[in-house]
Amino acid sequence: MADPADIAVLPVLPSLDLAETKAFYTEKLGLSEVVHEDGTYLILRRPGIELHFWLTDDRGLCENTSIYIRGGGIDALHAEFSMRGIVHERGFEVREWNMKEFYVYDPHGNLLRFGRIPGEEAE
Repeated sequence: MADPADIAVLPVLPSLDLAETKAFYTEKLGLSEVVHEDGTYLILRRPGIELHFWLTDDRGLCENTSIYIRGGGIDALHAEFSMRGIVHERGFEVREWNMKEFYVYDPHGNLLRFGRIPGEEAE
């Protein structure tokens, strides 16, 4: 059970089509737990990650939105997502800002950045 004093920060991403968003995030990213779903809002979860989505008709919002997911388990996510063919061609490497990162774009253009500090690998 979560400590009631804990605070979580959860991204809310724009979606042009919630059904397409749900299909991509459940099938490709493994967010298989549907917490909430109606015609304008969607909440999906997998262990350690919860994402919220709201319906918009403005593609520009999606194409100019990104989130950063960080932690020692990023290597395992990279392996999982690589097998599904969704990792951006820039690969999984240490960037100029000293973070080892890889990127995934969803069907509407939202950028998901996954990273960790080099040496922060999960045991």
